[in-house]
Amino acid sequence: MSDRLFVLSQYLLPKQALTALAGRLANLRGGGATTAFIKWFAGKYGVNMAEAANPDFSAYPTFNEFFTRPLKAGARPLADKALVCPVDGAISQLGAIKKDQIFQAKGHHYSTRALVGGDAKLAAEFEDGTFATIYLSPKDYHRIHMPCDGRLTRMIYVPGDLFSVNPATARGVPGLFARNERVVCVFETATGPFVLTLVGATIVGSMATVWHGVVNPPRTRNVREWRYDDQNIVLKKGDEMGRFLLGSTVVLLFPKEGHVQFNPAWEAARPVRMGEAMSRN
Repeated sequence: MSDRLFVLSQYLLPKQALTALAGRLANLRGGGATTAFIKWFAGKYGVNMAEAANPDFSAYPTFNEFFTRPLKAGARPLADKALVCPVDGAISQLGAIKKDQIFQAKGHHYSTRALVGGDAKLAAEFEDGTFATIYLSPKDYHRIHMPCDGRLTRMIYVPGDLFSVNPATARGVPGLFARNERVVCVFETATGPFVLTLVGATIVGSMATVWHGVVNPPRTRNVREWRYDDQNIVLKKGDEMGRFLLGSTVVLLFPKEGHVQFNPAWEAARPVRMGEAMSRN
């Protein structure tokens, strides 16, 4: 199927219904049938079970428990840099935010304000800053970790569409990452704020954070927000902060004042691993 037909098909599919169904199926305890499906999935997508804390397929009673499997201790050592990669995946794009515009793919940009759910004051903190967008494929480890030490201040659930987030869709759907459902997590650090956004997609059953648990479902029509100013929720570099129950994309925003200089080896389409150096310094 061509990219154009693939993107067109997504406008026609009942994405919300498919996603709800996938979420229910991924939580079913199907015994041998679940184990057989997990084995098939791992073989089809090349999942490296040698890195898993438990490589036994039958140890996972549901597909979601397999999909969010932990890794062996030491499987992702942390680089001695200011920022480390928060996920396993591939770089979709990264670089400078041009005033408030984030580059998505050839011919497509979207605004920081749209990404964070319409909060102009929050978006303004990242004007002329830097961003990184990382795509998680089905074979990847799907827990999300902190790129640096940070104190949680806000979490914002933004309802939206559920297009696929693979490279073909990024090229074909305008404003994709600010159009899909997402969970925006805002942190304060020693060098200023940063945002880590979990972007939903077709058949992403839900997204969860370690301080809240599952954020969606429920899937509401309105933006929901949680503030943590009166709580001291501090996560260290490398700590788990969330997970995708079926995979997707993360978008990170850093302010201009932070002077983030990305790892010079990082470029679009490059595979990355959680814990590797994200910044030059």
